[in-house]
Amino acid sequence: MKLEIDSFTGYKVYPSRGRLFVRGDSKIFRFGASKNESLFLQRKNPRKIAWTVLYRRMHKKGITEEVAKKRSRKTVKHQRGIFGADLAAIAAKRNQTTQVRTQQRLTAISKAKAEKKEKEAKKPKAARPTPAANLKNVSKQQAKGGKGGR
Repeated sequence: MKLEIDSFTGYKVYPSRGRLFVRGDSKIFRFGASKNESLFLQRKNPRKIAWTVLYRRMHKKGITEEVAKKRSRKTVKHQRGIFGADLAAIAAKRNQTTQVRTQQRLTAISKAKAEKKEKEAKKPKAARPTPAANLKNVSKQQAKGGKGGR
């Protein structure tokens, strides 16, 4: 025994009961009673008619409490190390005072400056020729690399 479902109300339609309506695009609609067919043909919205299954589903009617209450799991936060620093190093940094942190920053900056100064002192200074000495009787356009010397 195959039970059909009413296209408008969502109720069961038993065999040899109700009517079948075939629309112009060949879509089939089944109705258990003429009332349902009439409301469908009047283009009534079943979600706005209180006794239909669609209305009851939309407005959460008749749902048992056990099903309605879903248990939500709380997210658990975990601490873990990141690339280049393990968890102990991160915890030690977090527990430092701001004074210690600023002192470390200043020493690191001064060390970097000293290294840069030493590197520059080692590098020989090359005497750069002045551009005006090489370019006699050259227009600005030619000096810029324009199409001067065709």
